[in-house]
Amino acid sequence: MAGAPLVLAILVAAVGVAAAERGGGKLRQGYYEQSCPRAEQIVKDYVERQIPLEPSVAATLIRTHFHDCFVRGCDASVLLNATTGGGEAEKDAAPNLTLRGFDFLDRVKALVEQECPGVVSCADVLALASRDAVGVIGGPFWRVPTGRRDGRMSIKQEALDQLPAPTMNFTDLLASFRAKGLGVADLVWLSGNRYN
Repeated sequence: MAGAPLVLAILVAAVGVAAAERGGGKLRQGYYEQSCPRAEQIVKDYVERQIPLEPSVAATLIRTHFHDCFVRGCDASVLLNATTGGGEAEKDAAPNLTLRGFDFLDRVKALVEQECPGVVSCADVLALASRDAVGVIGGPFWRVPTGRRDGRMSIKQEALDQLPAPTMNFTDLLASFRAKGLGVADLVWLSGNRYN
């Protein structure tokens, strides 16, 4: 299934671009050229050094990116922790309890912050790291437009309501995917690859 990472990446990008467009976002290549010109290279260099040491993180980064994009769009809300007021975050929802790589993302984000404090979004770091990690393990390269804004809200119930559940029948799964602008082929690819 050599083409699976590419298809998954394209689907994640499609969900992300569609969500950004609905939210008025303007994603584009080279978004940080002026404000943080080395941002993409910092992410790439870190990923290229670290993924060979922990190659399974590549798959989890793509999965985390997909889960993030499926709820609220690609805004890194899946990375947020629960609030001190007792509200549970997306990462506390059952489908997200097996996500890993949060510390990996924290480390690469810290390097970017060192270079350009407060400029590059966590959402873009997740998108770039996911793409670069797939490349390191032998998958394809694809262009990632940047300019995502980080979400400030993360609600467990939204993840439970929006992420496709393993108990859903085909009709419900298809409705869930169509609500995100995806179709039958997308459903088959993502469902077939979620256990690989």
